Amino acid sequence: MTTRRDLLKSAAAAGAGLALTQLGVDDASAAMVHESRITIHPSMAGIPFENRDIVRIGIVGTGLRGKSMLTEWLGVDHVRITALCDIVPEKVEQARQMMKKAGHDYEPATFTSGERAFEELCKRDDIDLVYTATPWQWHVPVCLAALNAGKHAATEVPAAYSIDDCWKLVDASEKSRRHCIMMENCNYGYNELLVLQMVRAGLFGEIKAGGAAYNHDLRSILFENQDEGLWRRAHHTLRNSNLYPTHGLGPVAFYMDVNRGDRFDYLVSMSTEEFGLTEWREAKEPKDTPKWKEKYVNGDLNRSLIRTAKGRVILLEHDVTSPRPYSRINSVQGTKGIFEDYPPRIYFDGPQPNHRWKAIDEFKAEHEHPLWRTLGEKARSSGHGGMDYVMAWRLVQCMREGLPPDMDVYDAAAWSAPGPLSEKSVANRGRSVDFPDFTRGKWKETRKSI
Repeated sequence: MTTRRDLLKSAAAAGAGLALTQLGVDDASAAMVHESRITIHPSMAGIPFENRDIVRIGIVGTGLRGKSMLTEWLGVDHVRITALCDIVPEKVEQARQMMKKAGHDYEPATFTSGERAFEELCKRDDIDLVYTATPWQWHVPVCLAALNAGKHAATEVPAAYSIDDCWKLVDASEKSRRHCIMMENCNYGYNELLVLQMVRAGLFGEIKAGGAAYNHDLRSILFENQDEGLWRRAHHTLRNSNLYPTHGLGPVAFYMDVNRGDRFDYLVSMSTEEFGLTEWREAKEPKDTPKWKEKYVNGDLNRSLIRTAKGRVILLEHDVTSPRPYSRINSVQGTKGIFEDYPPRIYFDGPQPNHRWKAIDEFKAEHEHPLWRTLGEKARSSGHGGMDYVMAWRLVQCMREGLPPDMDVYDAAAWSAPGPLSEKSVANRGRSVDFPDFTRGKWKETRKSI
């Protein structure tokens, strides 16, 4: 069985490789990863799934997040979980028992032989989609194995942690003609989809700015001796950047039609000094634990600014080591009004009293998203306030009906890219860093998401 020390070594080795790729610092290599690469393979933008009656899913990683999403898949009709994989056999057995308890009276194939066991899972001919809920450094290897084996791939966030790995996913998706989807559940939140409908209805006028964040006090989780504590804290020893950009950025990207008429152009980024993990360790950890050998380099708060090709500006934040309430900011501002979340509030030019926010309740009846209107009653009892179920249900719908996915490999790459790009900007005193055009020019073609 892989030990905690093995996991931290693996994370450190992966992080060192990522840092080498991201910062590897001569100008020629930097230019190479930021140029729009040429390919002989057609784009996957807007390409529909091949329709099917049953969606067959293999799950790699059956820990906390893997079992959470398994619960959602088991609640969606026309889904068959055909394979389970984890380096810890007990976790696979727990997932198998969950399936049995939910009334799925068949035996999934199981893979527990080691950290590359997912490669055997991907070779099976009874899987349509390989979903990974592994630690971050394994997202790209699992997705590439799935794509190269002719399977669609779906990954937890972020999809990748270097620009080179982002390109690997794009290239593999285009070559295999299979989709690679980042499972960004926040794009399916009630408020996010409500505001998206209002943006499309023109209530905010021309969109000019937005705010996105992952601000979540995770200090106790990061220092646990189980689950995410075994690997996630290690990333704070490896890089100084926005470690987790997609939860806030994904919905704002949808508000702005990023990759569907606009694109991220460049980024500037700065981080505060690191205090949070060091102070938590001082207050909470016995002096004889191996954690005292760790040096934390990631600043407590990272703030980045992204400018799009159309001149829109996005504030992007990351802070998981400070005492603070949870917030993804989730704001959008246009020429006619502004919405800000946490708490949700809205302001429009015109009859509304000047300088006073109002609640969004009056807009729900007209602008509630059809997915929530259809699924809301069942969704609200599921994970993360319902967004997990809506996301799982919607992906199955797209696969069964032969629709394009709401989020494709170009979104997975673009929304993950602020991780390595912010690291480079922070290391260079906040200088601007260009985003690659992962779409190779297809971003100029307008198309609808969700």
